[in-house]
Amino acid sequence: MKRRFSPGVLVAASVAAGLMVGLLAVTGPAGVRAGPGTRPSGSARTTSARATSARTTSLVQAAGRKTGLAEGVPFCRELQKGVKASAGALLFCNGPQPNGPSAPARSAMGPRAPGSASAPANVDAASPAEDVAPNGVRAYGQSEVSIAASGRYVAEAWNDSTAFFAPCPSPANKEEGTGYGFSANGGKSFTDLGGLPNADCGHHLYEGDPGVAAYTVGGRTYFYISSLYAPLSGLGSFDVAMAACEVTGAGAGATLSCGQPIVLASSSACIILRNGRQKFQECDFVDKPFIAIDPARHRLYTAYTDFPVITNFVVTNIFRSSIDFSTCDLGNAAGGTGPAGGTPARPVCENNGVGHRAYGTVAAASSSACENEGAYPAVDLRTGVVYIGYEFNLGSNTFGFAPCNTDPTADVLTKVPFRCLLLAKVAGCGVSNRLSVPVVSMDAELIPGYNRGSPADWPRLAVSDRAGTVSMVWNDARDHPLGDILLQSFGLRALVPVQATPVELDAPIAGAVNFLPAVRTANASGNLDVSWFSRDSASTSDTNVFAAINVSPRTTVAPASLTLITTVAADWDNDISDIVPNFGDYTDNAVVTTGIAPYVGSTLYVAWSDGRSGLPQPFEAHLPAG
Repeated sequence: MKRRFSPGVLVAASVAAGLMVGLLAVTGPAGVRAGPGTRPSGSARTTSARATSARTTSLVQAAGRKTGLAEGVPFCRELQKGVKASAGALLFCNGPQPNGPSAPARSAMGPRAPGSASAPANVDAASPAEDVAPNGVRAYGQSEVSIAASGRYVAEAWNDSTAFFAPCPSPANKEEGTGYGFSANGGKSFTDLGGLPNADCGHHLYEGDPGVAAYTVGGRTYFYISSLYAPLSGLGSFDVAMAACEVTGAGAGATLSCGQPIVLASSSACIILRNGRQKFQECDFVDKPFIAIDPARHRLYTAYTDFPVITNFVVTNIFRSSIDFSTCDLGNAAGGTGPAGGTPARPVCENNGVGHRAYGTVAAASSSACENEGAYPAVDLRTGVVYIGYEFNLGSNTFGFAPCNTDPTADVLTKVPFRCLLLAKVAGCGVSNRLSVPVVSMDAELIPGYNRGSPADWPRLAVSDRAGTVSMVWNDARDHPLGDILLQSFGLRALVPVQATPVELDAPIAGAVNFLPAVRTANASGNLDVSWFSRDSASTSDTNVFAAINVSPRTTVAPASLTLITTVAADWDNDISDIVPNFGDYTDNAVVTTGIAPYVGSTLYVAWSDGRSGLPQPFEAHLPAG
């Protein structure tokens, strides 16, 4: 969720303090990054004259930190005026945005709608006791979740509002915008571990949008937790980083030990700003990352969006985003060192560095200026091929300018052959196949109690070698105005559609509000387990999670029944949250991983942001995979 804009001449607040900020000269490569750990930046874009601001001062304050908006980051100044970016971008740009009930008190509305007593146990992966800053300020809301599991070990991560109020450094890394929890008993209970470790929190912070993946090799279990990783000053590279975490100990005493940030992706272009002898970088904003692992080849892939530095403020420039990807070496089959020097605990990642073109691109910035967003990767474990899906014309479809007011909104599926995926600075080649599926977008739908307003239509992918398919699920308003969950599958070779039209997975409850689906991998039978948020009707804000279990990727008919995941419906109209969106931009699920082919077990883990307690919390449930 992000965007950036408006490079006019800024009159900095520091002028009043005696720092005369003049026009900024544009230079070539600067190699400047705010704070220590400076990296060479490669070629820079040129821009019109621009002034720096008080962003160059120290940003870590006793009560937390300044927001990207307060620091004058162009992307943040324009966020949500048209471009649709991630929850992590909103966290970085806007900071806390307290909001509460928008409906009559529950006592005036009757009892809370039930979930199901037969649903699997619902477990809060976080602890509200952890959501208190060192100065005693309580934070409200943990949202936007991701989950993965291996054996009896489960990790869940989320956007953590405690970061709004906690200074660097804080106990349990509370200053970080990405929190996480760990279970050593198969998801029956969790320990809230605070924020991801980050020794450089004085200059960069994790800013949410988590993705979690599990990997078992050499008799050990690892989890990788990815996130936005932003400079506090708003100057320098905006990155995607991850923590490589290893399960240590055994039995009930096992815990998760996470390392320092590993950069997965960086801004691909920067402009160089001058103030006298000082030089500063302002760079592309990277957004909405997600990760996928190829355990057969010991690789990790990251797909993400890159929003460009705007060199002149023209409305059609602000949406020119690309969909990029990168790769990491996780070692070898024994858990030792891999061909690029990576190990499971210390992956070596190829992202080509700040100011250089990305390792790989599946969608260049649209020549029509319509936004690309919502990248999601999936791997064919038989061949090593990587599929990446994303949405075209998201956000820009409601902004009213040509040609995005006539270009069809679509979910796009791309295929990148394994021969392209070199362990090098850049991929050896790119997309071999591409197709677009038209979407009737829910981008203008305002969901009561959802403080972002509308859900994104971006796709989720899963590969089934047994079925010979790659499948895409998304929310869509073509059949029912309030939204359905659609499935369409494609042959692995040429991406030929399997179904003539998408299948409506929520058909047993069609006509209700259905949105934010999740699917990650096929289960051991080669079928799909898809979960999502659902409401019984437009007249309620009570929200449950449903799942379609063991769906054949080649089905042409809707499932006969659905599984209700939640034991209690959450009333979104009566929840308190410091985070926008209060229930995140996505839900997640994952089939438990194993160390041998087909690399999946028999348990499905479902994760969502749940408001039954009156504030959003990261919940988990598990049940047999189909």
